[in-house]
Amino acid sequence: MMYCRVDDAEDGLGHDALSPCAACKILRRRCVEKCVLAPYFPPTEPLKFTTAHRVFGASNIIKFLQELPESQRADAVSSMVYEANARIRDPVYGCAGAICQLQQQISELQEQLAKAQAEVVNMQCQQANLVALICMEMTQSQQPMSQHPDSNMSSPHSFQSNENFLDDTSLGSLWEPLWT
Repeated sequence: MMYCRVDDAEDGLGHDALSPCAACKILRRRCVEKCVLAPYFPPTEPLKFTTAHRVFGASNIIKFLQELPESQRADAVSSMVYEANARIRDPVYGCAGAICQLQQQISELQEQLAKAQAEVVNMQCQQANLVALICMEMTQSQQPMSQHPDSNMSSPHSFQSNENFLDDTSLGSLWEPLWT
């Protein structure tokens, strides 16, 4: 009887213990030296083969791996195990169901992003309007002051003489479009 080698196991005498790969152990068959399943289903991962076997069947897995170049086999096994897990969770749609669900999440997130970007643009417009209003009010408040020869713009109380600068009644109609 031929077994696949497990390098990390020892028998206590310093010799490597021999153990069949997970696939051959589950199938209760002899694991030959050139077992096509051994590199991809090590004895330490029996659930990996059990899942793939349950969905695809051992003969289909072996046939599929034999038809592929060795460089593509590891990726193929990963894909089969992933699809098998998806099929067990969702027997009707499998991976396609997961993909559909992820695409729906992407659409929802894109919609949320578009709304957030629109809010940012709206806030930037409100800020620009506010700055324009403040500049306009400052310009209007400076004109009457410049007509008075004794007004000093460097004085900390220079804006106190202008009652309309922060008057809610004069700005009330100007503020309304900003908050709608």
